[in-house]
Amino acid sequence: MALKHQKVALIGDGAVGSSYAFAMMQQGIAEEFVIIDIVKDRTEGDALDLEDAQVFTAPKNIYSGDYKDCKDADLVVITAGAPQKPGETRLDLVNKNVKILSSIVKPVVDSGFDGIFLVAANPVDVLTYATQKLSGFPKEKVVGSGTSLDTTRFQVAVGKKLGVNPADVHAYIMGEHGDSEFAAIDEAEVGSRPLLDVAKDAGVSKDDLLKLEQETRDKAYTIINKKGATFYGVATALMRISRAILRDENSVLPIGAPMNGEYGLNDIYIGSPAVVNASGVAKVLEVPLSADEAKKMAASAETLKETAKKGMDVLK
Repeated sequence: MALKHQKVALIGDGAVGSSYAFAMMQQGIAEEFVIIDIVKDRTEGDALDLEDAQVFTAPKNIYSGDYKDCKDADLVVITAGAPQKPGETRLDLVNKNVKILSSIVKPVVDSGFDGIFLVAANPVDVLTYATQKLSGFPKEKVVGSGTSLDTTRFQVAVGKKLGVNPADVHAYIMGEHGDSEFAAIDEAEVGSRPLLDVAKDAGVSKDDLLKLEQETRDKAYTIINKKGATFYGVATALMRISRAILRDENSVLPIGAPMNGEYGLNDIYIGSPAVVNASGVAKVLEVPLSADEAKKMAASAETLKETAKKGMDVLK
């Protein structure tokens, strides 16, 4: 049996998109990679630059293309959109980026594409929802990067504080990828022990952990104010989600997932752990939230629903 040839189409070759292409090149994921952007010269330059890395990683056909090249892709990754400016929230971006998104999704679907959409443009939960509506694809075939980056930020902060490898901190950031997100601290674990117990032994209080949650929430603003944009973290998170899809891993990842009654929510994409495989979102794993955290999830969902409605109204 011939090995499966895998193809990824990247739409949007800005800082996030090019960093994602670099991460995929480094990991040797997918044999074919097409880069699509309105600035054609940049995609051509990036393809030429990136192909030079294959000798040290894995052979890959990487080239500049356009929407028709999505026809036989397994995965289309959307990072295109106006970036968040200093002082701007992710939700402020919605009207600008819903319009840009609608000009992307239609030609991708028209190409005959029948794979998985992975959306990373902000506000990501709203744009993931809009991608599903605009494409008419089944919900599970549209995945948002969701709180994957926020979760790693929290893991890193907690790992530093407790002196453990961040990968061994099993703590999810949930809800909107944005200002209403929260850490599921009450359910978190380190080495099968409750995080709160491990923290207490280390002289770290729940208030200290909530401070780390706030720093996690603000970290994007800190990075944007200092260097103009965040891209390495989110690009690596996108690579991780892509790998789970392309390698059919059944990995549990904190993504922007479609709700079908979980947390009492429907008709919304929101950050929650979910099983990710070749079918996209195979299953949402509903975290048994404490009463306080369930309130935070409901409030976050309310924010997203209002914004999604405004965003979709722009297209009417």
